[in-house]
Amino acid sequence: MTVATAADIEEQDTRRLERYRRVTYRSFMFAAVGFVGPSLIALANAYGDDIGAGVALAVLAGLGLLTWFYARLVRTGLEGGARRRDIAASGAVAGAVSLMLLVDPLFSVVPVFWLSAVVLTPMSRGRIAALCLGTGGVCAVIATVGAGRIAPDGNLPWYGVFPMVFAIYSAVCGVVAFVNLYQRRMWDMHRETHAARDALARLAVTEERLRFSRDLHDLLGHSLSLIAVKSELAMRMAGTDPERAGAEMADVRHAAREALREVRAAVSGYRAVELEAELAGVRAVLEAAGVRCEAGAPPDGLPPEVRSVLAWVIREGATNVIKHSEARRCTISITSYGGSVVLEMLNDGARAADGPGGSGLTGLAERAAVLGGEVAYGRRGRDGFLLRAAVPLPAPADEPGDGPVPAAAPAGREV
Repeated sequence: MTVATAADIEEQDTRRLERYRRVTYRSFMFAAVGFVGPSLIALANAYGDDIGAGVALAVLAGLGLLTWFYARLVRTGLEGGARRRDIAASGAVAGAVSLMLLVDPLFSVVPVFWLSAVVLTPMSRGRIAALCLGTGGVCAVIATVGAGRIAPDGNLPWYGVFPMVFAIYSAVCGVVAFVNLYQRRMWDMHRETHAARDALARLAVTEERLRFSRDLHDLLGHSLSLIAVKSELAMRMAGTDPERAGAEMADVRHAAREALREVRAAVSGYRAVELEAELAGVRAVLEAAGVRCEAGAPPDGLPPEVRSVLAWVIREGATNVIKHSEARRCTISITSYGGSVVLEMLNDGARAADGPGGSGLTGLAERAAVLGGEVAYGRRGRDGFLLRAAVPLPAPADEPGDGPVPAAAPAGREV
């Protein structure tokens, strides 16, 4: 039977984190269109009347270089922080292109475009505020000069235009910085969650290893020490008192068999699958993998062999949910119907089958068939998958059945 390992869950969690990183990066790149588009429109409006072909080509090259810097700043900002050299070089390019504010006010998006990428690099709130005010001040100076050039007959003097434009540009820079910082914070939360899950998984493995080492020490420490002492005593008495040596070796044989029995019992305990423990473990694993799991309590009084089969069904079902679906929700119900107990696992996000089924469900069907039960599975609705196991409950000893036991249904059939 296939069992979901920690490596499988970690791999899926890593894929989910990488997918969210790509989505975050692409959202910033789509936002770049909203900044570059108005600049190109302004360049087309100014070409011919205000600027010539040489200046237009230089502005196009500047916009292309600034877009490249923007993508680089976004990528390095999400990875931990951009280098000062990249921030300074991109700022110089943005400042040069911003001089086109003297020609068309639509070029005011250029410095905001640069700012939106720079703020993704971790920095203090004071530096972000200073960056917004500085960018607003530079834009206000150029825009004030451009207003005097474009509309020389305006009613407001420069000292009336400058404060108003400065306040507008600074507010716009602040809003853009806040939005991008919020999205950056969401990305950081996903990274922190991924790191926390990895740390918890490693801690659980470490605790299990410590528990296993303690159990082995408690089981074998005394027995092996006794075997060593008895063996040395038998060796010393082999020549002088063979009967005593033989008795000591008989004790060694008894201690060795007792130690072997205890080890087998311990290993059997480790391999045993408990229904309640499996339900709790599966719920924790699915929640850690981003799947909302709702599981009801099993009925009371189920025989141990029935509980064991149901626990294996739950484990295999959770493995299939993690490996073969993009599930967001999974429900587990265990209900008694007359003389049988029925377990159903239903999840969404089932992917289309891309090959023959594995041996996990076949193994489940064989386990259930031993008790006269059956396992059925198949798609349910648009993207759902249903796994159902029905196992008959044994009749009470004082109420034997009157007729023959019915034959088990075909194992592993599809719904």
